[in-house]
Amino acid sequence: MIGKLTGTLLEKNPPEVLLDCHGVGYEVNVPMSTFYNLPAVGERVSLLTQFIVREDAQLLYGFATAPERQAFRELIKISGVGPRTALSILSGMGVSDLAQAISLQEAGRLVKVPGIGKKTAERLLLELKGKLGADIGAVRGPAHSDAQADILQALLALGYNDKEAAAALKALPAEVGVSEGIKMALKALAK
Repeated sequence: MIGKLTGTLLEKNPPEVLLDCHGVGYEVNVPMSTFYNLPAVGERVSLLTQFIVREDAQLLYGFATAPERQAFRELIKISGVGPRTALSILSGMGVSDLAQAISLQEAGRLVKVPGIGKKTAERLLLELKGKLGADIGAVRGPAHSDAQADILQALLALGYNDKEAAAALKALPAEVGVSEGIKMALKALAK
């Protein structure tokens, strides 16, 4: 029903923002990835939205990008995953990280998100396989090589979070070997 809002940002109270669209104030829940990229209060902003009607509420969820909204829509189709849980997932990991976790079937990365247990993570991996990973992977460009996937796994196992590990991985040469790549990534993360 409401697909996009453009207006002036009036308030920012995570995860909710208040958006003034020609005199009408819309309360919109946004994932933290969108929240961090919002302009200052008083600036104009456009958000793609998802309108959800429940028995006791009518809620608007906003997203900075189309892939983010698409991921949200796929997540809320899954039994046991409501809008709040989907928002939590998108706040805990970016769309590309989620797509990578799904394509590599890494339940451990999903369990790190607050509110996601082992069974829910496994259900997400099963039901989103081939849906989210393939679509978002095409947007992201070529998939990581096996060596890069191994380096990423090693960094995650060493306790680095998804964002740190992904940033270190981006800085590596494309055709680096696993052991050399891990050494280079650790040096970069130590700075």
